[in-house]
Amino acid sequence: MNHYRWAAAKAVVLLSVTSVLSVPVFAADAGALAKASQNPVANLIQVPFENNSNFNAGPDDKVLNVLNVKPVVPVKLGEEWTLINRAIVPIISQPGVDGTSVGRKNGIGDTVYQGFFTPTKPGKVIWGIGPEVQLPTHSNSRLGNNRWAAGPAAVVLMMPGHWVVGGLASQIWDITDSGDEDISLLTLQPFANYNFGGGWYVSSAPVITADWEADGEQWTVPLGGGVGRVMHLGKQAVNLKAAVYGNVIKPDGGPDYNVQLSLTLMFPE
Repeated sequence: MNHYRWAAAKAVVLLSVTSVLSVPVFAADAGALAKASQNPVANLIQVPFENNSNFNAGPDDKVLNVLNVKPVVPVKLGEEWTLINRAIVPIISQPGVDGTSVGRKNGIGDTVYQGFFTPTKPGKVIWGIGPEVQLPTHSNSRLGNNRWAAGPAAVVLMMPGHWVVGGLASQIWDITDSGDEDISLLTLQPFANYNFGGGWYVSSAPVITADWEADGEQWTVPLGGGVGRVMHLGKQAVNLKAAVYGNVIKPDGGPDYNVQLSLTLMFPE
């Protein structure tokens, strides 16, 4: 995968586990909301905006910026099951290369849809499973792949005491032939959150990927974390978070570190 395509391939898998909650805003204080907001499969309409600034990316060590817009819409399927629908739409600003005709490109990358089937009334172990589909919605050939891709996705977590711990996993393969590069991408996201009360929490949720079709190093492994707070801006419940991750393993051209700032609008029933 060349220096430009790697960015588009990774852009759509920058997921966040601090984007949805499982209890109504009016029924919980800020501390309870903060813990509930860390459940990736919950019954709440919400809209996260997650900006990722990736530093020292590409052959000239420039900044790759990806703003992920990730609306989540749950749909009840009878009394027993809920389908959590999430779209991930990346808005990408990808650097060019100095001394060439290749300049910075700005536009939309490939959209990812995730659908998690989860029990409406979960037990101590909360889980969801379903499909992940990547759609070729990119506005420029450097920002995506013309192939469609699909595969399974799953999440499992527990919420003991002040903690919310678990992980997400997905694997997608290309399912169409467009002449572009093959797609085979594994994504793993372990997460651990500790809640202090008053809406404050600390979180680590690195997005680990393996691009099985890449030449050379296939893994990207970040380490790091951040701090966040659930609060109200007027009548609007929001989740604010800032985090920093450094890539301890990365392919050639991959960024050295990532600064993540996110704002999630939450809409209870």
